[in-house]
Amino acid sequence: MTERPGLEHPTCQQRDILDRVGDKWSVLLLSLLDGGDRRYSELHRAVDGLSQRMLTLTLRGLERDGLVSRTVVPVTPPQVSYALTPVGRDLHEQVTAFVTWAERHRHHIADSRARFDARTSVFGTAADVPSSAPAP
Repeated sequence: MTERPGLEHPTCQQRDILDRVGDKWSVLLLSLLDGGDRRYSELHRAVDGLSQRMLTLTLRGLERDGLVSRTVVPVTPPQVSYALTPVGRDLHEQVTAFVTWAERHRHHIADSRARFDARTSVFGTAADVPSSAPAP
């Protein structure tokens, strides 16, 4: 597979990696695989709303990036399982810290959103809101 044009710049490479590890399906799959090897069908059943196509694409991307390993047992039908690689486990630790942060601050975020929404509904759009407008 060829590299996308422009990915030689470090910032582009970082963005490309963050695109992979920051999408919701990757985060969910990393979390599921933290408990050990999981078969494809187990992963599919565990994530509501994840199509087979999206699951396959996400797992392939994670495997390509070296975050997940894929094992095929040659039986009929073939059994395919996935597991975190050492780098995938390291990433999972980082993602867990982010999830913990989100849980710790979810009330603050919800309150901030409510204040913002109340303020912008009075003024029309966020661009119309005076910077000195008091919070409701």
